[in-house]
Amino acid sequence: MKTLRVMAAVAVAFAALFAAAPAHADNHTASVSVLHGIPGATVDVWANGEPLLTDFQPGTLTDPVMLEAGDYDLKVVAAGDPADATAIVEANGVTVPAGANITVVAHLSADGQPTLTPFANDTSKLDAGMARLTVRHTAAAPAVDVRANGAVALADLTNPNAATAVVAAGSISADVVLAGTDTVAIGPADLDLAESKNTIVYAWGSAADDNLQLAVQVVDAMHSSPEGVPAGNGGQAAASDLASQGGIAAGAALLAGGLVWAATRRRVNA
Repeated sequence: MKTLRVMAAVAVAFAALFAAAPAHADNHTASVSVLHGIPGATVDVWANGEPLLTDFQPGTLTDPVMLEAGDYDLKVVAAGDPADATAIVEANGVTVPAGANITVVAHLSADGQPTLTPFANDTSKLDAGMARLTVRHTAAAPAVDVRANGAVALADLTNPNAATAVVAAGSISADVVLAGTDTVAIGPADLDLAESKNTIVYAWGSAADDNLQLAVQVVDAMHSSPEGVPAGNGGQAAASDLASQGGIAAGAALLAGGLVWAATRRRVNA
């Protein structure tokens, strides 16, 4: 029964993502990424009889897939089964809006139940020399603080909540601690905040099951003409800016969902 709930959450994620607000792509397509953050189920996803994601394994974050705007019949089957196999779950007539830039996360809720959260990725303009950092808590884990070079930057983050900040581009050392403590849950890890990019970090899995994992997505953002790059000394300057904007970041929830930092594998399964 648990496996069926996991499969269902993955499929519903695809349906939910197409209902999210448009961001950027073009007038005919939508940019769609999917993170499979539920341990224990490998599936194939079909769209209009064609494979959309095959051998979709937990921990996989797809690169963006450009889908033509229109209506889609979505079907999830056990990995390796054909499109006409008995569906684990399916959704027909799902509308894909043009211009969307979305990531959907199939993940565990705070109490460990399979769920999903669609995120509209922020691709808005950034000034020269600046980067956007987004943290999404999608793990079955308690509230946490996120630290940059030892200083709390994002405080008391819970599932499924998110925070974002605009900071100077550069490298920082980040870790995640239990909220209000120095008890490290994940990390430390080096994180490169690239100029004119939205670096999005997710935590998924379960603290109780000791299988917390990390995923990172980088989304292009627009930027203004360079009129000067902020001075600083790399990671130290970036961390200082991030820490000083902790209050702003904590209040700037995106749509729902996420936590943590680090770099992890990105695999295309479409």
